Amino acid sequence: MNYPVWQLDAFGGGLLIAIIAIIHVYISHFAVGGGLFLVLTEMKGLREGSSEILAYTRRHTKFFLLLTMVLGGMTGVGIWFTIALLSPAATSSLIHIFVFAFAIEWVFFLAEIVSLLFYYYTFDRLSPRKHLILGWIYFGCAWASLFTINGIIDFMLTPGSWLTDNNFWSGFFNPTFWPALFFRTFMALMIAGLFGFMTSVNIKETTLRHKMVRYCGLWLLPPLVLLLGSALWYKTALPPALQEMIFNRAPEMKPFLALFIWLSPLITACGLAMAVLRPQGVRRPLAWLLLLLGFLYLGSFEFIREGGRRPYLIHDYMYSTSIKKTDLPQVQKTGLLASARWVKNRKITPENRMDAGKELFTLLCLPCHSAGGPLNDILPLARRFSPAGMRSFLATMGPANPYMPPFAGTEEEQAVLADYLTTGLVQGISDNKTHIRKETIAPIPFNEETAEYLLLASADKGMILSSEPEQSGIDFSFAPPTLRAQVILRGTAPSVLTEDIQVTYRIDTDNGPLIGNMIPSGTAFEANLAAIPTVSKDFRPYLLAKIEAVKDGNIITSTRLKIGISTEIGCRNCHGGPWRQQGRTGLSRETAAAILAIHDKRSKTQLSQEFARGQIVVCQSCHADSSRGAAGQSGLLNLSAAMHGFHAVYLYKDNNSCAFCHANSAEGATGKLEDLHGTLGLECTSCHGTLADHAISLLKEEQQAQKSGSSKLLILLADKGEVASAAIKGRKPWDMEPDCLTCHKGFQPPDTSTAFNSWNADKKDLFVHRHSEDGVLLCSSCHGTQHSLYPTDNPYSKEAGNLQPLQYQNNPYPLGTNRGCAVCHTVAMEDELHHPGSLGTFRARME
Repeated sequence: MNYPVWQLDAFGGGLLIAIIAIIHVYISHFAVGGGLFLVLTEMKGLREGSSEILAYTRRHTKFFLLLTMVLGGMTGVGIWFTIALLSPAATSSLIHIFVFAFAIEWVFFLAEIVSLLFYYYTFDRLSPRKHLILGWIYFGCAWASLFTINGIIDFMLTPGSWLTDNNFWSGFFNPTFWPALFFRTFMALMIAGLFGFMTSVNIKETTLRHKMVRYCGLWLLPPLVLLLGSALWYKTALPPALQEMIFNRAPEMKPFLALFIWLSPLITACGLAMAVLRPQGVRRPLAWLLLLLGFLYLGSFEFIREGGRRPYLIHDYMYSTSIKKTDLPQVQKTGLLASARWVKNRKITPENRMDAGKELFTLLCLPCHSAGGPLNDILPLARRFSPAGMRSFLATMGPANPYMPPFAGTEEEQAVLADYLTTGLVQGISDNKTHIRKETIAPIPFNEETAEYLLLASADKGMILSSEPEQSGIDFSFAPPTLRAQVILRGTAPSVLTEDIQVTYRIDTDNGPLIGNMIPSGTAFEANLAAIPTVSKDFRPYLLAKIEAVKDGNIITSTRLKIGISTEIGCRNCHGGPWRQQGRTGLSRETAAAILAIHDKRSKTQLSQEFARGQIVVCQSCHADSSRGAAGQSGLLNLSAAMHGFHAVYLYKDNNSCAFCHANSAEGATGKLEDLHGTLGLECTSCHGTLADHAISLLKEEQQAQKSGSSKLLILLADKGEVASAAIKGRKPWDMEPDCLTCHKGFQPPDTSTAFNSWNADKKDLFVHRHSEDGVLLCSSCHGTQHSLYPTDNPYSKEAGNLQPLQYQNNPYPLGTNRGCAVCHTVAMEDELHHPGSLGTFRARME
């Protein structure tokens, strides 16, 4: 933030420093272990009186000198040059904290150079005893250099109590100092054996070559056993949060962990074969291969260690963006562009929006990501998101994505960076406003003077979400709708008929009509559809059903009913892929595949394999869903809690976060909430709470049942909602919902605008099952269905959601509104039979 940024494009993302650093670390470990190798090999030659071994030692020393002092020195300087440009703030901090440690290390390094030069040039010039002393001096200085640098390197991973006391020794002898020192020492000895193969295979005399190959093989076996022990020690010395990050949370760590684990037995086997079984079989290609395996072995460890620091450069002190943890709140308050020194756009305007986004990208993304490179490439990630999805991702960095630092900037800067990443840096997924083709639907004629019967019909849900499993390959749809109908004999004392009446339904779809009979149930007729009907190809989010009542073979009354069905599911906002159909509808197979890949990675499942075989993956087969009668697997969260609980952690905190997944956008194919509440300006959150609050209510019930994952998600959501987490009451999805009478106390106009946190006791108290006070009429018969309460304002048709009120009373209001009792009663009514306030004036008139 306080330094210019070195833009490396394809070589960013840590690639350049990784190449230089791993080469240098490999050579520097050889410089330590190889020093002991020289001394002990010379001692072996002296002990055995072998001039051939002494001559080999001299040749190996020349190779050692050139490699460690020349290439090792160059890459060492390269590291300082690279980190000073890539991470100047962290480099400066390390120098200021450990200035004397660096000074001492440079003294040791100088002593290494001098003693190694003397050691090489005094072969046959000094007595064996004095020559060996030079070798021991070199090895002692090299190991002391490792001792010193080890303290600084592991300070970056585990600063320990230095964070509170700022004491040099607390930082140097940090929690992982000792296990890391032993690990690196044993690694250095192994690498010495690997480089020993490189020179020993060039010995021309067969017997000596086999002898030295076996000797070098022994340098692999005991150190490797000790190295694995120190690796376990190292792991246990890590704080629990770091262990969770390295071994569970950071997805990039898995291949390096796997590589480290698999190379351990492979190197052991090769060392055993060379040392004991077939030293005569070792040739130059195999020696090179072993050297490469050793390079990969050390490289995998270094990647794991470096990755473990995420999202920090210096753990819990300085983020990877070079912003100190203590400075972050102020940067978030004032804005990154206003705080950074090397930026052009201090304020965001419509004219500089993309330029400002590019500067934010440079400051916040390039420190870790490349743009088109082989390591940490940001371009595929950016292509996966919509601008809204990317903004959610940025907003939840830190808590939801702990391997990334919290966003360092204002909400406006979040939006600008999201737009730049998805529309400026790449052409990500974007949505155009759906072209809505309006239609006029004529209600069935009704003559109040002559009609003897009327038919009131409703569905149990005003809007049904469908993932279209036959097309998408994944099923997390709502339960198919249940249709209900009540046949009323009009008169001075109307009655509801269920005997000697047959009620049928017909739903016209693009795949042909669905026809069936409705069965008497209480005071109504019901039909449970076997599947969610296929919606129209012209993107209308509803189908029309015609309901007919038949008596003695004659149709006595009929009506039409809108069944709301939405296939506008916004998974693609974050999981990528296109809409299945143009016009912002349909979950595509590409999106479904991405969803299942994430699920497999996080939950250790193999759903992607089932999907690839053409099977439909049914989420309710594991996660319970009471609306569909799915018991799920014991111990797992129910589907509603899993869906909302997981995604609430990742989605942007605002009142419209529901629209990321559910259809509730004015620009979408379904439109916003169409019913009475929507026309009054209420939103999803008015009844269901913000996404986080909604999720907390579901998770609390699961926590009571000790379901896996509920407590962890509740911790992550603790500060994301609008209502204090402790005050939110747990509830069962589909059975315990917001209650109408929370706002409409005594059936009167509402005295509050939110029903959140007030649930009905159980399923029988749901609005869809509720009757008038006389226990006869379903509330939904007169008022419509939840999310589609009269009067509705559907963007495709003003009439579609109001067909029955228009049919029976020529207005879109609830049946019987404004003393319109004549719909059923043939005399004027003075008593409020159905519920208090039923004779009042409807207050929300629509023109």
